[in-house]
Amino acid sequence: MEVEWEPDPGYPSQVFNYNQLEGRFKQLQDEREAVQKKTFTKWVNSHLSRVSCRITDLYMDLRDGRMLIKLLEVLSGERLPKPTKGRMRIHCLENVDKALQFLKEQRVHLENMGSHDIVDGNHRLTLGLIWTIILRFQIQDISVETEDNKEKRSAKDALLLWCQMKTAGYTNVNIHNFTTSWRDGMAFNALIHKHRPDLIDFDKLKKSNVHYNLQNAFNLAEQHLGLTKLLDPEDISVDHPDEKSIITYVVTYYHYFSKMKALKVEGKRIGKVLDNAIETEKMIEKYESLASDLLEWIEQTIIILNNRKFANSLVGVQQQLQAFNTYRTVEKPPKFTEKGNLEVLLFTIQSKMRANNQKVYMPREGKLISDINKAWERLEKAEHERELALRTELIRQEKLEQLARRFDRKAAMRETWLSENQRLVSQDNFGFDLQAVEAATKKHEAIETDIAAYEERVQAVVAVARELDVENYHDIKRINARRDNVLRLWEYLLELLKARRHRLEMNLGLQRVFQEMLHIMDWMDEMKMLLLSQDYGKHLLGVEDLMQKHALVEADIGIQADRVKAVNNNAQKFAVDEDGYKPCDPQVIRDRVSHMEFCYQELIQLAAERRARLEESRRLWKFFWEMAEEEGWMREKEQILSSDDCGKDLTGAARLLSQHRALEDEMSGRKAKLHETAREGEEMADAGPAGGGVRAAPVPGGRRRRRRLDAGRAGVVSTGDLGHDEFSTRALAKKHQGAAEEVASYRPVVDALHEQAKALPAHHADSDEVKGRLAGIEERYAELEDLEVVQHRFESLEPEMNSQASRIAVVNQIARQLIHNGHPSEKDIKAQQDKLNTRWSQFRELVDRKKELLQSALGVQNYHLDCNETKSWIREKTKVIESTQELGNDLTGVMALQRKLTGMERDLAAIEDKLGDLKGEAGRLAEEHPDQADAINGQLAEIASVWEEMKETLRAREESLGEASKLQGFLRDLDDFQAWLSRTQTAIASEDMPNTLAEAEKLLAQHEAIKNEIRNYEEDYQKMRDMGEMVTRGQTDAQYMFLHQRLQALDTGWNELHKMWENRQNLLSQSHAYQLFLRDTKQAEAFLNNQEYVLAHTEMPTTLEGAEAAIKKQEDFMTTMDANEDKINGVVEAGRRLASDGNINAEKIQERVTSIDDRHKKNREAAVELLMRLKDNRDLQKFLQDCQELNLWINEKMLTAQDMTYDEARNLHSKWLKHQAFMAELQSNKEWLDKIDKEGQQLVAEKPETEAVVREKLASLQKQWEELESTTQTKAQCLFDANKAELFTQSCADLDKWLAGLEGQIQSDDYGKDLTSVNILLKKQQMLESQVEVRQREVVELQSQAVALSQEGRDTEEVDGQRQVVEQKFSELLDPLRKRKNMLMVSLEIHQFNRDVEDEILWVEERMPIAMSTDHGHNLQTVQLLIKKNQTLQKEIQGHQAQATTSRSQPEPYETAKRHGRLEEAHKAQQYYFDAAEAEAWMSEQELYMMSEEKAKDEQSSVAMLKKHQILEQAVEDYAEAVHQLSKTSRGLVAAGHPESERIGMRQSQVDKLYAGLKDLSEERRGKLDERFRLFQLNREVDDLEQWIAEREVVAGSHELGQDYEHVTMLQERFREFARDTGTIGQERVDSVNRMADELINAGHTGAGPAVGRWRRPEAGAGDLLELIDTPRPDPGPRDELQVLPARQRRSSAAAGWTKTWPGCRGARTRPEHRGDAAAHAHGL
Repeated sequence: MEVEWEPDPGYPSQVFNYNQLEGRFKQLQDEREAVQKKTFTKWVNSHLSRVSCRITDLYMDLRDGRMLIKLLEVLSGERLPKPTKGRMRIHCLENVDKALQFLKEQRVHLENMGSHDIVDGNHRLTLGLIWTIILRFQIQDISVETEDNKEKRSAKDALLLWCQMKTAGYTNVNIHNFTTSWRDGMAFNALIHKHRPDLIDFDKLKKSNVHYNLQNAFNLAEQHLGLTKLLDPEDISVDHPDEKSIITYVVTYYHYFSKMKALKVEGKRIGKVLDNAIETEKMIEKYESLASDLLEWIEQTIIILNNRKFANSLVGVQQQLQAFNTYRTVEKPPKFTEKGNLEVLLFTIQSKMRANNQKVYMPREGKLISDINKAWERLEKAEHERELALRTELIRQEKLEQLARRFDRKAAMRETWLSENQRLVSQDNFGFDLQAVEAATKKHEAIETDIAAYEERVQAVVAVARELDVENYHDIKRINARRDNVLRLWEYLLELLKARRHRLEMNLGLQRVFQEMLHIMDWMDEMKMLLLSQDYGKHLLGVEDLMQKHALVEADIGIQADRVKAVNNNAQKFAVDEDGYKPCDPQVIRDRVSHMEFCYQELIQLAAERRARLEESRRLWKFFWEMAEEEGWMREKEQILSSDDCGKDLTGAARLLSQHRALEDEMSGRKAKLHETAREGEEMADAGPAGGGVRAAPVPGGRRRRRRLDAGRAGVVSTGDLGHDEFSTRALAKKHQGAAEEVASYRPVVDALHEQAKALPAHHADSDEVKGRLAGIEERYAELEDLEVVQHRFESLEPEMNSQASRIAVVNQIARQLIHNGHPSEKDIKAQQDKLNTRWSQFRELVDRKKELLQSALGVQNYHLDCNETKSWIREKTKVIESTQELGNDLTGVMALQRKLTGMERDLAAIEDKLGDLKGEAGRLAEEHPDQADAINGQLAEIASVWEEMKETLRAREESLGEASKLQGFLRDLDDFQAWLSRTQTAIASEDMPNTLAEAEKLLAQHEAIKNEIRNYEEDYQKMRDMGEMVTRGQTDAQYMFLHQRLQALDTGWNELHKMWENRQNLLSQSHAYQLFLRDTKQAEAFLNNQEYVLAHTEMPTTLEGAEAAIKKQEDFMTTMDANEDKINGVVEAGRRLASDGNINAEKIQERVTSIDDRHKKNREAAVELLMRLKDNRDLQKFLQDCQELNLWINEKMLTAQDMTYDEARNLHSKWLKHQAFMAELQSNKEWLDKIDKEGQQLVAEKPETEAVVREKLASLQKQWEELESTTQTKAQCLFDANKAELFTQSCADLDKWLAGLEGQIQSDDYGKDLTSVNILLKKQQMLESQVEVRQREVVELQSQAVALSQEGRDTEEVDGQRQVVEQKFSELLDPLRKRKNMLMVSLEIHQFNRDVEDEILWVEERMPIAMSTDHGHNLQTVQLLIKKNQTLQKEIQGHQAQATTSRSQPEPYETAKRHGRLEEAHKAQQYYFDAAEAEAWMSEQELYMMSEEKAKDEQSSVAMLKKHQILEQAVEDYAEAVHQLSKTSRGLVAAGHPESERIGMRQSQVDKLYAGLKDLSEERRGKLDERFRLFQLNREVDDLEQWIAEREVVAGSHELGQDYEHVTMLQERFREFARDTGTIGQERVDSVNRMADELINAGHTGAGPAVGRWRRPEAGAGDLLELIDTPRPDPGPRDELQVLPARQRRSSAAAGWTKTWPGCRGARTRPEHRGDAAAHAHGL
């Protein structure tokens, strides 16, 4: 059938002028956007009202994301992340991101939409977001299921179909879209009337009254239905209503009316109440008989089940369990069926009796259903308990069998292992040296460790045997015998191991003794080389140094004696001739001991011989040193004696006389010493050549220490220490007696002073000073005696008081006893006791006061003695300082001076501390003794005066030392540096290794601190080296050689320090890395332990829900494993890197890495395997559940099939029809069984282990199905046989009635007015065809019924006539039915075509404004976005191409192509602008740097800035390529005639100018930096030159003129070389400075003017240096005459040479030139 389609007259026949309609489209778009905004705002508020929120502006109020999150929470019912506080843009973006992320999680596709679009208030995207939310949460879940073909539609189509179905049959309502179909408001009213006809009189509504219809529907929905009024009539009554707004509003109707539909509960009880009660009495008797038999069987079975005597073997228990299972499967099911039949029987009886209005039968007590149920429950309980008991016993027996097998397996393994280890331990392969024995020891320790660890395994075997014994295992005798065998083997292995350990320890001890002997012999050989040395010293210090070293050697030899003895004793232990194991031949041991004894005695003899030779050498050099000292002393005193000063007054004369007498006394004291020294020299001279040339000279006497001795004795007398025990008290008493005797011995000295005073002249003897001093001495001596007497008395009083105290205690005890016993004279006793105690207390208080006074007096006396001692001490140190003036300025003198001053510094520090103590003591004593305060403070003032004098003397001495002080400072610094070096090396050499990560980090930090300290000392080290080289250069003296050796040792120590630091750093770094690895390893092992635990404790669920939950849990667990895999792999990779890098713990690391990797792989494999098993179990459980559902369904249908209540014929036909439907249902569900069978076969093929369960289930289902089919066929046959004729007649009448109704429906001329009605008619047609198929089977069935009736002798003609009539009517209706279906299909195609055309026209109208848009974007991002949208539009056009061809309007592809070209041009331009902007930004940034006024502060920063500028210059040069590429791009765009060619050209010229200016600025800044750098270079040269001149001035102005002729000659040579170097180097350096200064001045440097004066300063210094060289020194006397003339000649020649090459130097102060500076290097002098 062909159908011509005539186009709608309203459809335009020509192509629209889209340019003219563009404005109209824009207007419509804005109107539609406004409607959507209003609708969506109301819709959002309708949902936000649940949480008491609302919005006013959709675009603005959603920007912060808060309302959006609340809306999604209301719609989804889920909790979203809490919004971020704050109103900043970043907070808004974060909140919107949370909402969009939630939508993505809900699988909502958001194309080209970001959080910034919502925050920026993009209208279209905001509306799109709300529409997407509406689709997801309001429309997406809508679906309509039709009744005929079960077709499902979703979302928009489903909603449209719902509206069509609800409004079908309403006049003036034709819903085919969500736009124009709703404009008149009839559709809204129809929906309301369909569900609430009481609200609207639909017949009174008029289609023309649009506004009223819309307002009426909206108001009714709001007032009566509670639906928010999302739309206004003005929004709908337009030419093109907004589709999305209408859908949003209609959805609210759908959800409301869907809730109104009440769910109908279907299903009724199977069967009906029986019509009549038949043979009630027989059924009752049958019930009572069956109930009695069943109860008797239950009681007997319970008795059997309660029996708990089980067999004591696994086989016996299994047989009992099999018997129990036989009971449950064979014996019990018939009884259960019988019980069920009893219940059914009783129910049937009672039902029949109720139907017949009879008294309901109730069984006797004991035979009630409840009684049977209780008995059955007891049976079930006994059965359950029996099963549990059997299962428990079976498990116990299986466990015991498993334990027995486990015991046998473990016992066999233990026996094999023990036998092998016994053979291993029986071998004595220890080796023949210490390394081999130590290796064997370690191996034995490993064996012991393994054996000790194996004890747990042996005990495990014993534990298993014990457990079997406790559980009464039937074969326990065999188990115990094998256990005893294992224990016997174990004990024997321990005995062998202990014996081998003893033998190994003996071998190890002997080898250690041999090794110690080798070390001692090596050490003896080294010592022999030292003792055979012929070096006995070249001066006294050298000999003393050798003596000290020899003393150390002798000490080492003495220490080694014990070591040798110990080694010999240890060796002798192994040489004993006894029975038993011997690690070596005893004779070999004795030979080695004898040899070592001989070598040691020889070493002692060599040491004694070398000491004698060194002693002799020291005597010689000491004689030389003492004679030199005496000569110096005599020269000093000779000057004093040659003086003509005899004093100008009495005081002066007395002072000189006193000095002269002191000198005479000193000479007298030195005389004996001098003679002794001369005698020793003569003896040495007589003994050999070393004694010649000895000159006699006065020798100084001993030191004066009288006052310190007196002070010390006074301290002994005045001390408050009385001893803490008998021994200390006796020692103090002895000391006190000695002090008293010494005080008494000083009495003659005091008397001698008095005699000496009397011998003085009268005016001296009577002077106040002499009398005062004598009186003071007498007073002090008397005090000393008084204090001694009082102290002695108190010492004797103390023991007496102690003895008296004990007697008083005895008296008190006796008195208390008498009082306690009630003595008659109790009061007198008490009074006497109190009196005695009172007097004793008074006496003790008196003694204490006296003791305090004595201690105070002793304190004052001690203070005076301390003051005198301190003054004497200070004066002695002052004399020592004064005595250092005779030491020379050479190294020997400086070293001697250093030794003295080093001790002096310690003494001065002690004196200073002593002064502080005295000040504190003086303050305390002055407070305690105000009457003696003046004397106390006077003593302190005298000490302070003496102390200041000594410090002034020391300061003057330091100033007078000059160059020697520098040398002394150098030596002191050298000592300090070497001490620091030694301490640092000791700290670095530490072998402490970290055990934790914190310790490793701490040690690394400490080590880094040491490195920083080394860096800080590096400058000091360099200065020390330079100074040392300058001091020792050209020196051959022994002291200088020794200093040179110290410097070499210093270099070696410094280099070793760095090497040690690097080694220690490497070691600590490796340890730190190892500790980090251990920390990560612990975490990884924790992960692995958790994984292993989970994998080991996962059980197979027995339900489908449990299986799916277990799979999900396992998948989550594997996801967690995947998340942790990176960490574990990181640990493994880190460990492998450490091992490959050679970490000190590489073996341990490799072991841990291997263990972790293996465990990880095993866990991964186990997890995959477990997941597969869980999935297999899920498939099995799913199959079992399907089987269970089918089984329940079959049982349910079996009850229906077994219903035989069809005795009456009044409803026989309806029963027959129902049974026919029931059989059809069975036939349709046969596929269910086939499907399960197929799934079961597939499950068996894929998983053979499930075959038994699956086969059993399938067989059971097949059997039940066959029973159901057989029962159904039997029932069908019975129904048919019950009343065949009546059934046939009713069937024919029913079919005839149905055919009449079908004929009326087929003859209808309604083929649909629109697409919706056509679809409805088609669905009805499909329903009719389905009914025809069912009725056709009934027609076929009539033939078989007719045959059956004819066989019974019925009227065949009448039956055949009825059948033929029905068949004829049925066949006549088939052809009209097909024709009507064809007509409906044609109508469907026509209306579908019209709908497609309308949709395409709407689509073209919507897309045309986009295709013709002139918005090409204003930046690169927007252009790219527009290009992407245009490409999407082109793809949509291609998709609509087939539909568009029929609409005869195809301008859109052309417009999109043109727009694509325009967008491409805009993209090129915007890309160029973007690149140009980036280039300008980069060049602007560099330009700012080039214009910076930052200047370097020193030469180092100047060099850094130059390097940085060079890098930037290179970057600018490299950027030329980018600028060139931009220029090429701009030329290409201009040449192609781009619309923005002029702007592009201007932009390119700007870029070129900016780049050219940048290069100029770069060159200008480079020049400034170069000038600045040269200025710093010049200043550095000037500074170096000035320093060089200053150092030369120090040398030229030196007053060191030599001590003898050789020294003077050496100085002359050095000065000549100095003058030559000064002339040559000075000329070169001055020329260099002048040249650099001229270059800067000629270049016009900005800093040249102010700096000229500074550059010329070195010339003035050079002139001063020349003058200093030419200036002669003061005449030193006849001794220096030899060096004065050569020095002047040298200076003159040097000055003359330099004057020729450096004109104007002498006039440098008045005519300066440009100067520079250079590095000083004049260290040769």
